[in-house]
Amino acid sequence: MEPHDPARHFPLEALPVPLVFATYRIIRDANTAFGALFGYEVEELRGQSFSMLYPSVDDFVMVGDLWQANFSGGRSYTDERIMRRRDGTRFWCHVRGRSMVGADPFSEAIYCFDAMARPAHHGRSGLTDRQRQIVTLVAQGKTNAAIAAELSLSPRTVETHRYRLIRQLGFRNTAELVTWFTST
Repeated sequence: MEPHDPARHFPLEALPVPLVFATYRIIRDANTAFGALFGYEVEELRGQSFSMLYPSVDDFVMVGDLWQANFSGGRSYTDERIMRRRDGTRFWCHVRGRSMVGADPFSEAIYCFDAMARPAHHGRSGLTDRQRQIVTLVAQGKTNAAIAAELSLSPRTVETHRYRLIRQLGFRNTAELVTWFTST
């Protein structure tokens, strides 16, 4: 067996996790694991907009705005969101991304997608897109102020959404909301 060469580069295909390289949210390359996660052959994805993998154009735009605000400067960013497979089924996904160009975060970026066991029954919970967005960020442990900054809302608006969610779902506190969200 040859010794490991730390300078050796692996093509995306050789890596076992779902990875995709994109420029301006257009899929330029992906590995088989990524294609399989979404139910596509890699060739079908190349040159396509990420929008085809979102439940709606509104979700695509909303996530783009969040990433634009948090992804600049060559930083990495992570979130959880609902995505859509080729057959239309929705699933929760943990996404990590890293911009390769600090001044223009979407110009070249690589993303890793991990499917989550959390069911994505859109109609089951009756949550709006904004409510799902807020409860996702709450479940990540973010404060009202951090959520407000990320979503360009006031902390009071986030607090009101959180309070209404707890009441709407019949919970007593945020801990019960997070437990429900991460286990359903």
